Amino acid sequence: MTYKVTLDPVGMEMEVEEGETILNAAFRQGVALMHGCKEGQCSTCKSILVDGDVEMERYSTFALPDHEKEEGYILLCKTLCYSDVQVELLQYDEEALKVSIPIKTYQTTIESIESVTHDIRKLTLKLVEPKKISFHAGQFVDIYAPGQTYYRSYSMGNTPKESGKLEFMMKIFKGGKFSTLLDEVFEVGDELEVKGPYGNCIRREDSQSDIVLIGGGSGMAPLWSILNDMDEKNVKRNVTFFYGARTKQDLFYLDKFAELEKRLDGFRFIPALSEPLPEDKWDGETGFITEVIERYLKLPSTPTNDLEAFLCGPAPMIDAAITLLRGNGVTTDRISFDKFVAAATT
Repeated sequence: MTYKVTLDPVGMEMEVEEGETILNAAFRQGVALMHGCKEGQCSTCKSILVDGDVEMERYSTFALPDHEKEEGYILLCKTLCYSDVQVELLQYDEEALKVSIPIKTYQTTIESIESVTHDIRKLTLKLVEPKKISFHAGQFVDIYAPGQTYYRSYSMGNTPKESGKLEFMMKIFKGGKFSTLLDEVFEVGDELEVKGPYGNCIRREDSQSDIVLIGGGSGMAPLWSILNDMDEKNVKRNVTFFYGARTKQDLFYLDKFAELEKRLDGFRFIPALSEPLPEDKWDGETGFITEVIERYLKLPSTPTNDLEAFLCGPAPMIDAAITLLRGNGVTTDRISFDKFVAAATT
């Protein structure tokens, strides 16, 4: 059976097959609905069921508390349809809907694995079939573990111009399923399946607003892609990149950022260490990155009423930064983010 899904208030319609979630149906048809983890844990795709018969697969009550479910809220990534339905989107981006890319599955081989810090690896994959991929700077894909049913989501660190390969910055977690494979098992030449692209953390081509990029750890990847995409396209916009780390050994690409600061007018890279060591001899910003951002937002020269923000990193950092931005006049529609959440149990 196939049912019709009406998406308010954007006035779009699409089809969903029985047994298919609304979000997966959107991916299949190239409809760029807001989403995050795709596993019922982050609430990014939370919407309101206006009409229709639906059922939800297992999800986290942190993402959708029981009282919200009783009020008609649903998670699009977990909602199955059993009739035509009408949904009110709580988060949507009409510009992103216009430039959406259908999801595809790609076969790749590992081209290289490099260490960029003591616990972050750069993984480069070569596209085999299809040989090229289309994506927007800031998006991510799912990488499937060979011979396994589970996958992990990682943002591309390279730009769309490099369509024959994918680069990722991956943090190594002790005991992590994918981390262990990456650090101890994967070798150059190994085959990996990739599915995507996903994500709405996309720069708007027609905007001239100042930009802030906020990242931590491997959250560098999509922001690095956005920044270098702007460089390649000669986009003239003021950009301030805030990056949070614990100690100096957690920082990387400092020489590359220095080069970009020389080449790009209006670009600044501001790293901050929350736990600098004496041997770091650090004379830069210290404290949590949100503390540094707060000082920046209070500067008279910061145009918070016309500022666009792109965030990627651990959930606590993202939540704190969003609260800070909104409290300083940056509207929700000007904040795009990818929030790291714990992997679903498989």
